[in-house]
Amino acid sequence: MDIPTDVPTSARLYGWYLGGKDNYEIDRKFAMMNLPDFPETVDVTRQNRLFLYRAVRHLVQKAGIRQFLDMGCGLPTNENVHQVAQRFAPESRVVYVDIDPIVLAHARALLSDDESTTIITADLRDPEAILASEEVTRLLDLSQPLAVLYLSVGHHLRDEDDPRRVLHSVIDRAAPGSHLAFTQAMADDVERGAALQARMNAAGVPWQTRSRTEIAELFEGLEPVEPGLVDVDDWRPDPDQPPLPQVDPELMPYIGATEKHKGLYEYGGVFRKPA
Repeated sequence: MDIPTDVPTSARLYGWYLGGKDNYEIDRKFAMMNLPDFPETVDVTRQNRLFLYRAVRHLVQKAGIRQFLDMGCGLPTNENVHQVAQRFAPESRVVYVDIDPIVLAHARALLSDDESTTIITADLRDPEAILASEEVTRLLDLSQPLAVLYLSVGHHLRDEDDPRRVLHSVIDRAAPGSHLAFTQAMADDVERGAALQARMNAAGVPWQTRSRTEIAELFEGLEPVEPGLVDVDDWRPDPDQPPLPQVDPELMPYIGATEKHKGLYEYGGVFRKPA
């Protein structure tokens, strides 16, 4: 298994901010170099993970969804999509998609005894290959409503990837009543957003910061679920949902940074495919 240890990866960075241990020195050094300039990053990552719980719970309980395709799922942690979905509907089926080898190794170990959940090796930018996967066709039925999740991966889709094509390829083929959940990092300060984009791309992490208008345009033809596209911390907040694990001591000074200033945040929401 070829695990890159000479460049940081978004999955390992994301996992570290969530309290995970599956990362390398290159990831931690990159994070600690950038956090003074973007101190909200740890809070924002954790707020996105809390949004995942609320969005999946809504999709199961209110929308009646029983099958999920999680694009760019990242490292397993607490309250993964299949765990949340199956808590409220045990018959739920989940296919995870990722290209990071360390994600695949840990996810396969976690899912080895679960016939209703699997992970496939694929690039989320290649939805045709994903839909043709034997595991996708085994577990998911596009003639019935499903949810496709693009959580904290929107910023990794650059314009040259044709993000509208990527985001619509699955749901356009899915049954009416299917849903799409999406989030991506954004900054209201254009210069700060451009600085973040330049920093990430220079490190080898594909990145594109977008405006609210640019993000909204990606979802024309789909119906936004109330409250629409928002800072995910404001998407149906629930103070009683399960908490996340604590972070390492190195990251503790950045917990609560968004209470002082929130120029950087995760923006997104849930959409429904109309009849």
